[in-house]
Formats: sequence, structure tokens, C-alpha cells
Amino acid sequence: MQSCNLVVSVSLLACIIAENKTENEISLLGSIFSQLGDTLETIAAQKTICSSDNNG
Repeated sequence: MQSCNLVVSVSLLACIIAENKTENEISLLGSIFSQLGDTLETIAAQKTICSSDNNG
């Protein structure tokens, strides 16, 4: 998928998720998805570091 297509897809998904939600619900969902993204990045970094340690 090209990067612009990914950006548009993510924006569309956000609009769909936010539909008929209150501002508080949207804010909470945003916080949850941000934490999810940060946690996935942490897991990926840990796997990279552990893989480097085992190969070096």
C-alpha cells in the first residue's frame, strides 16, 4: 500500500470510529489507540534489541 493510501485509510477509519460518539468517548478512544501504538513500538524495539543481542 502506498503511504498516501495508508494515510487516507487511517483517516477514514478514524472518521468511521468517531461517528455518533461524544467528545469524551472520542478522546478516550484516541488515548487507547495511542497507548496501543506506543506499546506495539516498544514490543518491536525489544524484539529488535533481543534479536541483535542473540546474533552478536
